[in-house]
Amino acid sequence: MKAETAAKKLGVLLDATPEDFRTGPVSRSQLNALLESPAEWLAELRRNGPHPRPVVAAKLGVSIAGLRRAGIEDPLTSEQIQDLLKEKPEWLVRERATHAEVMAENARAKRGRAAKPGQQP
Repeated sequence: MKAETAAKKLGVLLDATPEDFRTGPVSRSQLNALLESPAEWLAELRRNGPHPRPVVAAKLGVSIAGLRRAGIEDPLTSEQIQDLLKEKPEWLVRERATHAEVMAENARAKRGRAAKPGQQP
């Protein structure tokens, strides 16, 4: 698979990975080995970043669209994410509330569908 695909599956930013990872294809067995026993570079990236947008959004408890609305386009490090969580800027409070409402509504809708067997979603 392409290195970009492997980086997404590993939850890391491709540009932050070692050169030998970026330049060649990654086999399924190599990916599985990294998932089972992460190399030091992978553990370091997961611990400190920079993190890709989906990881940043999850750590902040917002959606990717919420990051975009806030103007957060660049990858963030774990330290930057922690700083945002401590500072609690107005946009973060608003986006976390919005995200929580959407998730609650999705869960309610899923429960409603599960309660009505035989109906198509």
